Amino acid sequence: MPRTDAPGSVAPTGSAAGSAAAAAAVELAGVKVTYGSAKQPVTALDGVDLLIHPGEFVVLVGPSGCGKTSLLRVVAGFEQPSSGVARVRGALPRPGVGAGVVFQQPRLFPWRTVGGNIGFALARLGVPRAERAGRIAELLDRVGLPDTAGRRTWELSGGQQQRVALARALAAEPELLLMDEPFAALDALTRERLQEEVRALAGRLGTTVLFVTHSAEEAVLLGSRVLVMAAGPGRVVAELPVGLARDPGTDVAALRSSPEFARLRSRLTEIMRG
Repeated sequence: MPRTDAPGSVAPTGSAAGSAAAAAAVELAGVKVTYGSAKQPVTALDGVDLLIHPGEFVVLVGPSGCGKTSLLRVVAGFEQPSSGVARVRGALPRPGVGAGVVFQQPRLFPWRTVGGNIGFALARLGVPRAERAGRIAELLDRVGLPDTAGRRTWELSGGQQQRVALARALAAEPELLLMDEPFAALDALTRERLQEEVRALAGRLGTTVLFVTHSAEEAVLLGSRVLVMAAGPGRVVAELPVGLARDPGTDVAALRSSPEFARLRSRLTEIMRG
């Protein structure tokens, strides 16, 4: 995978490579994903190598059809590579094991309350019924929706529903959070608020995040590094480290208007267009 000359961005070799892979939250090696028939195959990903270390916030950007979602689905265990290998903390990924997933649409159960949606996830995780109410309240408070457990999902705004989906994903206390354009359908103000909340939440919990977006601005704001993908077939063609402040006390509004933010956004846009 192409690398920048930023410190720590050069892929290790030999025994160092083995140690890095063993310590990785996510490792992809030579991953290829092909759809369609043998006579008319469509290659969504080809030869993708990737290491994501614990606590990183890695963002995937690129044009539609470049394989961003396919890559995310491989890491989630929803898809198997046609060739190559994917590992999450050293093991083959399995759906619902070790990773929380937030999709572009909330995908909540409309017949359940807010608390019922989160409680369903907790029940599947084997959390005793007596403990669920407390956990539900804690999770809703964490995403900024206290005292909403008894409300129906259709009573909530789109942004609030997406927060419930995030709370449900966090129910398993995942070390890895996979997010597939989760704010794309939201209005600009709600999107900005949720960007800031997810950024702060990931920093506070130390969660490893793999986030898909089309937006250079969103990528620079959220990511500790950004991977640029190109289509035909899907592959990683560039990497941009982002050195913006990430501590929980960061003034995100000031960050958005800083010269360094503007420089990184401009540079990423240039790479994406190239």
